[in-house]
Amino acid sequence: MKTLFNNIWVVALLLLAACSPKKVVNVDCEAVDASDSTKVVAEDAGGFDVKYGEGITLLDIHDPENKEAESFHFALVPRGEEAQIPEGYTRIDIPLRNVICMTSLQLSNFIKLGICDKVVGITSTRHLFNKEMKARIKNGETHKIGIEGNFDNEMIMSLEPDVIFISPYKRGGYDAIRNVGIPLMPHLGYKEPTPLGQAEWIKVIGLLTGNVKRANQEFAQIKQRYNELKAKVDTVKVRPVVFSGELRGGNWYAVGGKSFLAQIFKDAGGDYFLKENTESGGVILDYETVYANAAHADYWRIVNSFEGEFGYEALNELNNRYADFDAWKNRKVIYCNMKRVPFYENMPVEPDEVLADFISVFHPDILPNRTPKYYHLLK
Repeated sequence: MKTLFNNIWVVALLLLAACSPKKVVNVDCEAVDASDSTKVVAEDAGGFDVKYGEGITLLDIHDPENKEAESFHFALVPRGEEAQIPEGYTRIDIPLRNVICMTSLQLSNFIKLGICDKVVGITSTRHLFNKEMKARIKNGETHKIGIEGNFDNEMIMSLEPDVIFISPYKRGGYDAIRNVGIPLMPHLGYKEPTPLGQAEWIKVIGLLTGNVKRANQEFAQIKQRYNELKAKVDTVKVRPVVFSGELRGGNWYAVGGKSFLAQIFKDAGGDYFLKENTESGGVILDYETVYANAAHADYWRIVNSFEGEFGYEALNELNNRYADFDAWKNRKVIYCNMKRVPFYENMPVEPDEVLADFISVFHPDILPNRTPKYYHLLK
């Protein structure tokens, strides 16, 4: 009889627990004021929006250049909590513990926030400079997961990442990893048409990893320095013309007039040779078109990976038609060698440093003591 009573009591407790009301999170989200350092508000970025509710945060990601493109929706819930997830949203438990980064731009946010320990997978170490990330790879704490179109799915699953950051509008071969059961989250900083918009994606990483206050602080400092530098050239009377890119396979690869690079030239007190162009991404031109528009331009910006010393003779050896441009003749080439500076892993979150480099070239009297960080005038 006693045993029967005990069994009934156990069953009753189980039924009571099952019938107890679960914690349901209110999803009636509202935007917050930008001055709240504990919340994320997009100021310059056009590719993400954040709304807060009671115990749940909604993160909406969309193409900042094309509002008609596919958008992505994530419900961020404190790990272990239960929540009502709105229709069309993917649940992400935060803070994230382990992630995979597909690009250096994504990795730059983790480096800037000092949370490289969360990155367990990357695609390439080709342009990797960061000592901590190199040590993590050497020690087996971070792994290479393969290259675009040939990812190592077994490796990816063994790393147990909470999220894989992707660039969905790029050719990335992501179809092969869509079925591994790990959320794919777009990081669209590369689509932002302004330098500050690109840098502000650090807030998304801060939000996902529990580092909102630091991310807000870092971006506020970036924005303040950037705008202070920009103000120094707002009234310059002479704005030099600058063109960009190189010939590859018979085509000239540059960026459009609405790109973040064109914006940074403008903010540095220069004029981009394609400033009337309405594209924000890369553009492919023939040599004749570039020459017609840039033969007499004041400056020429080049970024590449060059073994040894890169100079005007090396440039001429690559293609002797380069010597027809005034910028080559007058020794006005602005250069960045990615083999020597952490361009991709730092530049996205240091637009103020890039701006200062260009200002020091375009208007050396304004920043006479500038030591170049990324770009310098070729000797």
